[in-house]
Amino acid sequence: MKNKTILPIMALFMIAIMTSCSKDEIPTELDGNSLDLKMEAGAVLTTVNLGSAAKYAILTKSGITDVFPSAITGNVGSSPITGAAILLSCTEVTGLIYTVDAAGPLPCRITNATKLTSAIGSMELAYTDAAGRVGPDFTNLGAGNIGGLTLTPGLYKWTSNVTIPTNITISGSPTSIFIFQISGTLKASSGINITLAGGAKAKNIFWQTTGAVTLGTTCHFEGNILSNTAINLKTGASINGRLFAKTAVTLQQNTVVRP
Repeated sequence: MKNKTILPIMALFMIAIMTSCSKDEIPTELDGNSLDLKMEAGAVLTTVNLGSAAKYAILTKSGITDVFPSAITGNVGSSPITGAAILLSCTEVTGLIYTVDAAGPLPCRITNATKLTSAIGSMELAYTDAAGRVGPDFTNLGAGNIGGLTLTPGLYKWTSNVTIPTNITISGSPTSIFIFQISGTLKASSGINITLAGGAKAKNIFWQTTGAVTLGTTCHFEGNILSNTAINLKTGASINGRLFAKTAVTLQQNTVVRP
């Protein structure tokens, strides 16, 4: 009878010890290991699917203005606005220029409204995807001023405008994903540079903005810009990435290279 009594008591004792150990293993604050896990959270992000829009360097709904000469590597298109709103010349584009009608740059423009409708649809889905990601790894970093920072992989969210007044570095592996959700405007100052480090690739960087985007004179930018409004490039600015705008893109002797 003593053995029968002791066994249940021992079982309860073991359960109490195990429960206590489990509670002790739960961190009450962010220690170094917890921070490391958070910093690596970007590794689990999936890319933003650009669909048929991925073939374009510039894609807009309201046209493209241009101060000659700009140099665009990749396809260009605008829809539903008439092709006459694409003011690039054929010599400025290493790629195809698609229009919804017979207007547009001659002799190179290709009229294909169906293809453009599909691409614009993919662009809008990509914007919605990027804007809808939840569980940011970083919120309101730098209170919107990210000049001088090194940005690691992950999902970033700002509820304000974002400015880049000085050079920044985007650092990660060739497969790292970076998604920047900006609930305002994005402005890169004149002469600044975005540098990629550690093998990070422009094709895996997504800047989603509710407001307008401005790239200052001679600045260099990296990544895909998905803007709900306009994208404005000042004289001599360059980008290794894509310009996707739900309104218009403004160029002034710029270089745009699709990743």
